[in-house]
Amino acid sequence: EVQLVESGGGLVQAGGSLRLSCAASGGTFDDFAMCWFRQAPGEEREAFSFMSSSDASTYYADSVKGRFTISSERAKDTVYLRMNSLTPEDAAVYYCAVRQGIYHNINATPVIHTTRFYRHWGEGTQVTVSS
Repeated sequence: EVQLVESGGGLVQAGGSLRLSCAASGGTFDDFAMCWFRQAPGEEREAFSFMSSSDASTYYADSVKGRFTISSERAKDTVYLRMNSLTPEDAAVYYCAVRQGIYHNINATPVIHTTRFYRHWGEGTQVTVSS
């Protein structure tokens, strides 16, 4: 059974940085589509950073572009999210989600924003940003 475990969340001051990790186990992750979602209280879960291992394509929402970077370490089946210049608006529960398989040229398509596209989800990690 595939499991995703997020880590790296916590409390940080505005302007600070965090690195989230999403470690996968229980499956083969040679090819995958991975997305980071976040959900603030009273808000919908939104996709804001995506990568496909098949073509190394990525997507960033405008709200995080230039501040967040998604990357992967194949040997550890782990995807990272480096978050810089955090603001209180970034406070949320952060989730990683994955769908195994080969995916080309989907980083600019609506499908990556749909929660149904992803087969496996982590439990989430809380990010709190103090002003």
